[in-house]
Amino acid sequence: MKLCLPLAATCRSLICVPRAQPFATAASSGVGLGLPRVAELIGSATPGSVVVMAGAGVSVSSGIPDFRSPGTGLYDNLQEYGLPYPEAIFDLDFYRRNPKPFQRLCKELWPGNFAPSPTHYFFKLLHDKGKLRRVFTQNIDSLETASGLPADLVVAAHGNFDGAHRVTDTGHPGAAVPLEEVRQAALHGGDAEWDALFEAHGGPVKPSIVFFGEQLPRRFFELARADFPKCELLLVLGTSLGVHPFAGLVGETRVGVPRLLINRDRVGEHLGLDFASGTDGWVGGDSDAAVRELASLLGWTAELEQLV
Repeated sequence: MKLCLPLAATCRSLICVPRAQPFATAASSGVGLGLPRVAELIGSATPGSVVVMAGAGVSVSSGIPDFRSPGTGLYDNLQEYGLPYPEAIFDLDFYRRNPKPFQRLCKELWPGNFAPSPTHYFFKLLHDKGKLRRVFTQNIDSLETASGLPADLVVAAHGNFDGAHRVTDTGHPGAAVPLEEVRQAALHGGDAEWDALFEAHGGPVKPSIVFFGEQLPRRFFELARADFPKCELLLVLGTSLGVHPFAGLVGETRVGVPRLLINRDRVGEHLGLDFASGTDGWVGGDSDAAVRELASLLGWTAELEQLV
């Protein structure tokens, strides 16, 4: 296994989001390994051998706010918070100095107001059929587990709102903090409630999402090293593969393992994806449409729609 990701590597971005597209009913374009062949590979895959990499594109149809799209993304609509630059709202040093902007935004970001997409439910179906090994996700929305996937099958590379912790000076999470206390402050409190929370725990606390300046969870590195040597098929959905170390996972499969990218844009060739090789493929367009087509090819349509 050639995975050499230093544990000190930090997250350069919380979410890498393709621009939202109108909902599609079929994959719009593609090259190389196609959906019919991928369906065959899923059908014949050894139990627990399909690995998924998911980005924010899989949550667009769920209504999750887009962070980066010009004009409509979250980063373009933070003027009310008086930030020195948009990404400061997720910067650990800035949070230590001025936690109020993130605290006010936290209510909007907190999971619970969004339902999983058909793509999330397809991941659940892969598990139900015994094919899924793991979902590695860039997303902080916890929609993978909301679809019914067991938490141990999901690796949230950039953390999520499923826990909370003290903020430290090391980049490592500090002591765990009861999540319900943070949730109550985020959803129902104001500055006074957050201040009381900080005082009760001896310093700043926040949900366990990865900020700029924090280290990725150890579990991400440990399970990447464990899972990718056993991967027989890699599905990469809704990510521009621009954020490391997450993006580098596409190069961690064994030589010759088929890899399918489902994404609006054709990306990843700089990471070794070779769409002329016969083992890699790109399907452009909407991930929900693509997984519905895969479900149809596999004879799983009724089961997928029942989950949705």
